[in-house]
Amino acid sequence: MFDQAKQLREKVLHKTPKKEKRQTRIIAVTSGKGGVGKSNFALNFALSLVQQNKKVLIFDVDLGFANVDVLLGRSNKESIATMIEKDLSIWDIIEEGPNGLLFISGGSGFNEMFSLDESKMNKFFSELSSIQGSVDYIILDTGAGLSYENLRFILAADDVILVTTPEPTSITDAYSIVKMVHAKDQNVHMKLIINQCMSDKEGKQTADNFKKVTEQFLHKQIETLGFIPSDLHIPNAVKKQIPFLLAYPNCHASQAMHHVTSEFLQLPVSYKLGIKGFLLKMLFK
Repeated sequence: MFDQAKQLREKVLHKTPKKEKRQTRIIAVTSGKGGVGKSNFALNFALSLVQQNKKVLIFDVDLGFANVDVLLGRSNKESIATMIEKDLSIWDIIEEGPNGLLFISGGSGFNEMFSLDESKMNKFFSELSSIQGSVDYIILDTGAGLSYENLRFILAADDVILVTTPEPTSITDAYSIVKMVHAKDQNVHMKLIINQCMSDKEGKQTADNFKKVTEQFLHKQIETLGFIPSDLHIPNAVKKQIPFLLAYPNCHASQAMHHVTSEFLQLPVSYKLGIKGFLLKMLFK
């Protein structure tokens, strides 16, 4: 395992010239309720960024239902939890997926991370910090809803993408996320994805209505990042355990994902403190 970890680390770092050290950013992908396609969005968004020559690590931090590895058709025995238990390097638990996408499984027991003793917390801090500059983006696939852990991930991330659908219950739960986050930190910038739309018109109308409510009652502006259509290719890809972006690159959902990625990459960027800043904010605030 040591040799495999060393080879993977050298492979990643070799692609990053020293003069062009990457400015690693943390993106939290979240939702108000389950069943809105959050993890599927996070995975395919990550792959779309990879196709734009970005180095991406997707980190499954859904403490209840971690499933990125399932969507990839992988069975990863190592996780953040086992890294700490077995005193492994983080490069021992990073897996390489399709097109060079990197991913980490949260694993059962990961929810105990927030109650680690000092030595184990230092281990976690040190290992995760070692990724700084190796990737352009770390995408956190958080759990649905506002648990204590999810809120910490969201508040500490550089960018937050909120996934919802046009269904009223999904919209209501998504608004609850915005309301709670806004109450904790008014400077968190959230981007909205309307998933499973029957049409762009439905997606735009849903987004416009959502933004009107947040502006009226919270005085908070939410940016719309894009719409992902309801597409039969998506459940077919899930059954195959292949991301739809790869299984059906020309389908409507894949085209929409590329548009979302293009919009995201055109947004103005103000770099924060990277992984160390994220960890300090998440663990010790």
